[in-house]
Amino acid sequence: WKRSTWTPSRVNGVRVAYRNGTYVAFHANKTKQPTESDIKYLNLMRAWKVRSDGDFKYTDSHAKQAAVRDTSKRATLEASLKRRLRDSKNMVLVIGQTTKEDTDWVPFEIRYAVDECEIPIIAAYPGRGRITSPGHLRHLWPRALEIRIDDGRAKVIHIPFRQGPLADAISQFSHNSYPKGGGLGRYSAEAYRSWKIA
Repeated sequence: WKRSTWTPSRVNGVRVAYRNGTYVAFHANKTKQPTESDIKYLNLMRAWKVRSDGDFKYTDSHAKQAAVRDTSKRATLEASLKRRLRDSKNMVLVIGQTTKEDTDWVPFEIRYAVDECEIPIIAAYPGRGRITSPGHLRHLWPRALEIRIDDGRAKVIHIPFRQGPLADAISQFSHNSYPKGGGLGRYSAEAYRSWKIA
């Protein structure tokens, strides 16, 4: 038996055994009703994973940690979210019409993902077709994201919330492989044609 020379990586001084999860951030709209909250997009991703015959694969960072009740103290919730983000290789940020109105958890998740974990963000926009000029969607960005795109800290690929682009981005981008384009990464017309997205 030979002793392994593998050592875990560190995120903000904290040891991390592996970083293979995908963290999904969304605006909860201060409701517990799944149809009124952007949690419906996390649930859709989970359904794609179950039904896609292996075409849509990802490790759900939310499923890797024990669930925390909404009534938990803020410090408990923060600690749980930080653990999930530290175990993640990337973050899907669902950006809808109301995401920028979240002044609580979404900004916290963006700050920690970019500043501490240094993971890329997959900015996924529901109801959109091809995204060829990400800067034109600036009016939808949460302020925490906008600041980090403008100062170069955030590495972001902007995509429609569709199964093909999400599957590709989740499998391709990680803390070891950032999207091209800094904070304004986008897919080519050829990629969109391959997914049959107009």
